[in-house]
Amino acid sequence: MKLKTVINNEKHWLFSYGTLQLETVQISNYGRKLQGCPDALPGYWLEQIIILDPEVLRKSKQKHHPVALKTLRAEAKVQGMVFEISEQELLETDKYEARHYKRVLETLESGKKAWVYTAKNP
Repeated sequence: MKLKTVINNEKHWLFSYGTLQLETVQISNYGRKLQGCPDALPGYWLEQIIILDPEVLRKSKQKHHPVALKTLRAEAKVQGMVFEISEQELLETDKYEARHYKRVLETLESGKKAWVYTAKNP
């Protein structure tokens, strides 16, 4: 009896305000360049963190990465790009962002519900 391989073809929206917008990071993580459109994340602002993970440094070539922090300031919003990615690509993104970020589902300015990587320890 043969077992069938089940592939999850679920698609996700991913909001990026940092290095996931870089073509080199996209190709390294997903094996392709992502197609996206501008959007914004209301209720957040950005700070910078120092990246120590050698694999992330190798991919991004940047020691300082932005990190989104939730705020109560009504006018606060973070500009970025929203990309449609697969379930497998979302899991690859989890690996890339693992050390300093947590994944949360937020509503973007466009109304799309998208995964966003925010500060793990604000």
